[in-house]
Amino acid sequence: MIGTCTSAAGSVSGRRHWAPTRADRCGGAPKIGRLRWATVRAALDAGIDWVDTAPFYGWGRAEEIVGEAIRGRRDDITVLTKCGTIRRLDGSWGEDGSPAAVRADLEASLVRLGTDHVDVLQLHDPDRNVPIEETVGSIAELVTAGKVGHVGLSNHPVDLLRRGHAVAPIEVVQHQWSILHHPQASESARRWCANAGAAFLAWSPLASGFLVDGFDAEATAPGDLRRLLPWASGNGAEQLAVVRADAASAERSLRSHALAWAAATAYPIVGARTPDEARALTIWPASAAAGTALRA
Repeated sequence: MIGTCTSAAGSVSGRRHWAPTRADRCGGAPKIGRLRWATVRAALDAGIDWVDTAPFYGWGRAEEIVGEAIRGRRDDITVLTKCGTIRRLDGSWGEDGSPAAVRADLEASLVRLGTDHVDVLQLHDPDRNVPIEETVGSIAELVTAGKVGHVGLSNHPVDLLRRGHAVAPIEVVQHQWSILHHPQASESARRWCANAGAAFLAWSPLASGFLVDGFDAEATAPGDLRRLLPWASGNGAEQLAVVRADAASAERSLRSHALAWAAATAYPIVGARTPDEARALTIWPASAAAGTALRA
């Protein structure tokens, strides 16, 4: 089962801190907002029934887009969001997994999403200053209050998964995961999920576009961070060439090949920037689907 995410909807490729585009600053935001709304809506219309978002994506704008897109069909959509990544007064950002921050993040997310609950609330990244037990305990309290369906952790290693799970069931875990990027730490988390009965979600299963046919990092704008990713040159580029050859041998597009691999090992979260890209989310080898729906 494939879901969609809104990191792309709330951000600009190549901007480290999800800065607004020039069009946003010059009054183009309403048009861009309509496109992003149409993109999420197209994914839902095509049969995608779960969406992963976060306050960090556009500092709330992505959640607003999701809220607008799911209006009138909330009961049909599983909504996953995150907490813990905060913007400081100086414009920088960091992690805050304290109970107060978790509650504040969720309340703001509920307003932006236009709902009274989210199906999954995930701590976005580990907070070295707050014990994971405190964070998971605070999310568990929100489950009891009916504002959250399930507890999730994003980008957390196995030791933190175990510690959190001792406080409350960790039912969703998210890691960067693709045919190009599946390090041992992520594999260990995936195996932990299998043993614990948790869903393992794969973010960036298309490796930021490198696993899409025709993508060329050199054609991106100067300063685009994808130019710095390991698959843009050297050994990473050689690894990508091997995957391309495997896809050709299997008579699949590179994209379909990558999604088939990801869907056989995880729940892939695939981003889209246009309605056509969103509709294409459902075009992949159905036989590669893994598991069942996240909604309990």
